[in-house]
This record gives sequence, C-alpha cells and structure tokens, in this order.
Amino acid sequence: MKKSVSKTQSATARKASATGKSAASGRMALYASVGETLTHYEVDVKNCTLNKKATVSVPDIIQYAWPDPKNAHLYVASSNGIPGQVGDHNFLTALRIDPVTGALSQHGADALLPSRPVHMSLDKTGKYALAAYNAPLLATVHRIAKDGTIGEEVPQPQGLDVGSYPHQILAAPSNKLAIIVSRGNRPKANKPEEPGGLQVFRLRSGVLSNKATVAPNGGAGYGPRHLDFHPTKPWVFVALELQSKLHVYSLKDDVVSPEPLFSRDTLARSKRFLPPHQIAGTVHVHPNGRFVYVANRSSGTSEFEGKPCFVGGENNIAVFALNARTGEPTLIQNADSHGIHARTFAIDPSGRMLVAAHISAFTVRDSGSTTRTVPACLSTFRIGTDGKLTFVAKYDVPTEGMRRQWWMNIFRLA
Repeated sequence: MKKSVSKTQSATARKASATGKSAASGRMALYASVGETLTHYEVDVKNCTLNKKATVSVPDIIQYAWPDPKNAHLYVASSNGIPGQVGDHNFLTALRIDPVTGALSQHGADALLPSRPVHMSLDKTGKYALAAYNAPLLATVHRIAKDGTIGEEVPQPQGLDVGSYPHQILAAPSNKLAIIVSRGNRPKANKPEEPGGLQVFRLRSGVLSNKATVAPNGGAGYGPRHLDFHPTKPWVFVALELQSKLHVYSLKDDVVSPEPLFSRDTLARSKRFLPPHQIAGTVHVHPNGRFVYVANRSSGTSEFEGKPCFVGGENNIAVFALNARTGEPTLIQNADSHGIHARTFAIDPSGRMLVAAHISAFTVRDSGSTTRTVPACLSTFRIGTDGKLTFVAKYDVPTEGMRRQWWMNIFRLA
C-alpha cells in the first residue's frame, strides 16, 4: 500500500465540542469495501493516518453497510447485480465488531434480499434494517434480534411510493419517519425525464406507510442523491447529484418543508464550464453542527489512443459554514479530494478528521501522448476549527473492473 504525505460557539457548539473531545478518547476504526471484501484500518485521528489491518469477505459485491447504535455489529448488503440490474445473489450479512481490536467476524446467518440493494441503514433503535432498491422499485425491512443477528423480513403494505431510482433510505432523528431519497433519471432520446423527490414515510414497528413527497417543481430538474440531519436543529441537508447543489429543508414536528429554505451551488466553477458527468454525491454534517461537507465528483472519459482517459472536472469536497440561527450555508472551501470520483467520505466522531474514498483507477492524459494511471485511494484530511480541510495523506487501493471501492465509514469502537 502506497502512502504519500503532503507538505503541506454557542451553547450547542460547546455541547458538540465536548462530545467531540469525549469521542476523541476512544479508539477509531475505518472499514472500506472493494468488491466483496471489507478491509479494517486503525485510525490515528491526531495524525490523520491509517494503518491497514485485516480483510474479511461477504457473499458478493458490497453495496452499502451500516452499524448498530452501539457500533457492536456492522450490517453489510451485497449483490452480484450492477446499477440498473437485479442480480440473483443478494444478501444482508451481520458482522461482529471486536470492541478492542475492531476486527470483523461473521455473526449469524446471512439473510436473502430480493434484488440488488442500492442503500441500507438501521433505524435509531437498531431493531430494524431498512433497504431500498431501484430494480424493481421497492423497500424492505428486516428485524434485528437482541443478539444482533438478522431476523425475519417485516411485511410491508402494498402501494409504497419509493419514487424513481431510490438512492438512500434513512430514519429521521425522531425515528417516527423514514425518508427515501429518490434521484430520478435524466431524459433520454426515447424516454422522458423521471422526476426525483424525497419520499417521506411513517415508520412504526418496522412498517412503512406513505406520508408525503417533497419534490420542488414537481420533481422536474430535481435529482437528490443523499441527505443528512443536523445533530441538534430541525434541518435536513440534501445533496442534488444531477444539479450539483446543496438544499436545506426544515424538519419540524416530523414534517419536511415542501420547498428548500436555501439552495447553494457546490462547485468552485459554474457547471456550464464543466463536463456533463460532473455530479454531487455524499453530504455530511460536522458533529458540532457548524459545517456541512458535500462531495463533488467527475469521472467522465473519452477515448485517446485506444484508452478511456479522464476528461477533467471537479473532484473536491465542498465545505459550507452554517448560520447557527437560520441554517443558511455559505461555501468557504472546495478542497481537492486528491483522487478521481470520491463516491463517499466520512468524518470521524470527534470531528477532527475526514477521509474520502475514491471509487476506482483512471487513466489520465498529461501532455502530448503521455498518460498515467491515478489509482483508487483513501485520502485523509485534518479538519480545522474553522471547518476547512488540510490534506494529509493518500493511501492507494487496488481495484479492478466491478471490484470498486463502493463504501467506507469510520466508527468509534464500542
């Protein structure tokens, strides 16, 4: 593994800062997937470095994973399907997280899933595992037993409106709602645009029921991919993949505002000057609630001397400072992610370190006929007290074909 190092408060804020200091005292573990394998890294938050440990395998290509509330178990969705295809080998696997070492081990039997899950998460109690699918369009819920093993599937009512291309399913802080982020699809020559939206469901004992759809302009020109909740305020932050924007919604009394309170561009440049494959991705709120981070991704290619070569665009993390009273975001930085197409990133629970995970290797044209390979990687950053990012190190990760770096996250050991 190659490593390169660069040369280079309100009462709420005080409470969050104290939480961060407490979290800093615990040991951290980072888990990153490539294909069907999941690799554990020890995390040195102070120095923003990673130490590779052991790797385990699950039944097929990892699509997403989520820990229980105590970080004692990790639930992993895997499939041999690819985007837009069902797959015939789809599983949910429970892994035990060793509380001392962070090592992973199988915990109980795998559960069968109906098709390729795009996203999965647990509700706030850790009693239910939620999953969203785009082919066919549906959502499932499985019980989690008291010992952390995966239980039976919870029957869901007919007619659940999961939207078009569900890309995330997440329980709200109250645990009375679940929201599916439905990205929609761009229009094609023989097919009109499929509108996007936030599909809001009541969540009761693992059963979903339709409540509302949030779709500004009827969902036209609205392509949300990922959302996150503010830790203490009634605000929801949504990254719009297709528009490269950040939206802020209110969430009061379990009602999501029908229109955004604020809309901001995430890019350093105007999107009209960038390649058509320029999109936004993951969004995360800092643990102290003062900053929001959004991944900007570009991975389009064109053929050069028989090779698909990266055509350029912005690969960075957009950093927004939040108005503590209104939630209004102000873009304060676009930090180079030091790789191509950061599909996901994570912030450690103490709020001092950010890690970006880049999906795969790309061929880049330097000048003339010279090309080079930029490998997939994990990039680490120090988070300053002002929320801005300083690059620290890059760890190359071998990838190949569909064995891409799909998922990554950082946890404090139980």
